[in-house]
Amino acid sequence: MGVSIPILVIITSLHLLAFVLAVGAERRRSTAKVVPDEYDERTYCVYDTDASTAYGLSAFGLLLISQTVLNAVTKCFCFGKGMMVGRSTTTCAVFFFIFSWVSFLGAEACLVAGSARNAYHTKFRGIFGGDDLSCATLRKGIFAAGAALSLLSMMGSIFYYWAHAKADTGGWERQNSEGLGMTTSHYMENQQQLKDNQFEKM
Repeated sequence: MGVSIPILVIITSLHLLAFVLAVGAERRRSTAKVVPDEYDERTYCVYDTDASTAYGLSAFGLLLISQTVLNAVTKCFCFGKGMMVGRSTTTCAVFFFIFSWVSFLGAEACLVAGSARNAYHTKFRGIFGGDDLSCATLRKGIFAAGAALSLLSMMGSIFYYWAHAKADTGGWERQNSEGLGMTTSHYMENQQQLKDNQFEKM
């Protein structure tokens, strides 16, 4: 199994788009302000935008597609036709397989949690005077962490795919060695027959 450039381009592009969207989600987090009700003395929270939720969920979807493509191509590491045992590339493939999954799950958790929290709005809190009213908003850094983990996931995915492609024999090594053994066997048999014929002529 060789390294496919189109697969690398797809994986890298999806991760980079997810990173850009996660950064955009961090910059467009919802903010709120306390506004007095015009009909009574109560106050309530007014939120400006939900763009971060849309960005975060889009980044979540792109990372999920990228991870699905990667594991479909590599057969999730466990279902390949043959891996070179005892090679350094196999060890690297195992390490980056785990690394890519850990960073992927971390990024997805940050993105979905940030999107859900950003979408949560304090509907109405009736507090007379309004001095102690606190509007629920997403803390800074959740989407930024998702963006950073997206980059780590991209690196892990690329190195995992490369190491897997180098270590995956696709069954060729076994078949090749079997073919070599059969060829050697026929050669020895032919040599023995030639020697027997020469001995009979003598």
